[in-house]
Amino acid sequence: MIAYSDNSFYQENPRARWFVLVSICIALFLVPMSLSSVNMALPAIADALHADAVWLSWIPTATLWGSIVLLLPAGRVADSVGRKPIYVIGVLGFSFASLLVLGVDSVGFLLLVRVLQGLFSSLVFATAMAIIAAVFSGSNRGTALGLTATSVYLGLTCGPLFGGWLTEHLGWRSVFWGPVILAMVALVLAFIYIRNDSNTDKQTHPLDWFGSLLFVVLSTLLLLGLSGLPGLYNWLMLIAGIALLFVFVRQQNRCAFPLVRFNMLAANRVMSRSLMASFMMYAAHYPVLFLLSLYLQYLQGLSPSETGQMILLQALIMACLAPVAGRLSDRFEPRLIATVGCLFFSAGFAVLVFLQADSSLNHVIVALVLLGVGFGLFSTPNNNAALGSVPKERLSIASALLNLSRTGGNMFSMAIIMLLMSLLLGSEQILPERYPDLLIVVRLGFASACAYSFVAAWFSYSRGNVSRQQD
Repeated sequence: MIAYSDNSFYQENPRARWFVLVSICIALFLVPMSLSSVNMALPAIADALHADAVWLSWIPTATLWGSIVLLLPAGRVADSVGRKPIYVIGVLGFSFASLLVLGVDSVGFLLLVRVLQGLFSSLVFATAMAIIAAVFSGSNRGTALGLTATSVYLGLTCGPLFGGWLTEHLGWRSVFWGPVILAMVALVLAFIYIRNDSNTDKQTHPLDWFGSLLFVVLSTLLLLGLSGLPGLYNWLMLIAGIALLFVFVRQQNRCAFPLVRFNMLAANRVMSRSLMASFMMYAAHYPVLFLLSLYLQYLQGLSPSETGQMILLQALIMACLAPVAGRLSDRFEPRLIATVGCLFFSAGFAVLVFLQADSSLNHVIVALVLLGVGFGLFSTPNNNAALGSVPKERLSIASALLNLSRTGGNMFSMAIIMLLMSLLLGSEQILPERYPDLLIVVRLGFASACAYSFVAAWFSYSRGNVSRQQD
């Protein structure tokens, strides 16, 4: 098991844990910001690289595939060798991949860059929350997790603001290389202040390579199959992916050292329901930036920077509420706070479903306020409940599972959006004569998100009371 003797360092140097938090928050801000800011550059990328609607939808989706396939192996390896080296490799690799954009001359090359960004981002997300949960093992855990949640959602939704400005003034490539300088600050703080947890167990736990490979294959088949329906080959891939999912669960339950023991996970009601709530909420959340970016720029005629400024409203509300919700979840039942957040989130999508090509921008603003309140109330209580339900030596894999539910939900919903784009827009660039079809895609996407968040509310409420487990 992992030794936590390094906690004495933080007890003797209480300021050090806050520098750790700063490093984590910078990384958790930069990575989502880099990923989401690309949405503002999509029209410029389509024009520069001559990308049609389907290729355009692959640009955010390629990163999701890269980030999901390594999450479970990264969490398992971090629990064995320590979280610091995995985290550092993730930040450094993500920065290197971002700089590769300077040589991009085709959509295929850009998709490779996006996949690499996703692969290295999974190392960051598999370890970041676990590092914070271990360093802040006392009463401040909810507050610290709230600040990390603020960083993630600020990054996700501030990305359009910075992405729009960078695209207009420095070109679309700057959306990739611009954040790298600040990433170096996170690396320096990590090297100085993060103390690596060492594996003191003489019996080593090898990585489940077969299970990891199974997970990569099934994730790929599910994504390709779902996004390309109703083609025959896509149906076959989807069926094969579902079959391999059952094989994966069975293999994990029988493996001596699995990536995740599903039968034990199912027995932990708090963790399993928190993961399902997270999956559904992120399935609802991820397409928002993609769909609103296309709607506001194509149908409303806003510039990239104007679009980013509008979407920033949601980020500001989430940033204000996430730490408050974290503190409340240290004192009250997280399920109640998180469930209210799910319902607010549903209301926001219900408003967006009625968008028209000539709708007032106030229509969008009302929806963004509801979405910001909803996700701000949901995210930290849900994470605090999940991480508080597992022992310290399992925090990395619990963190990886939370992020797997996040990226899994993202990938599922983007596959649905890609399917809608393929069916209604096809392999054509988005020109004015196709704007009515684009509006249908946008409204169907928001209707689906409304349904996802209602399901998330049920999972959140049904997990039960968890305050005693956190104590």
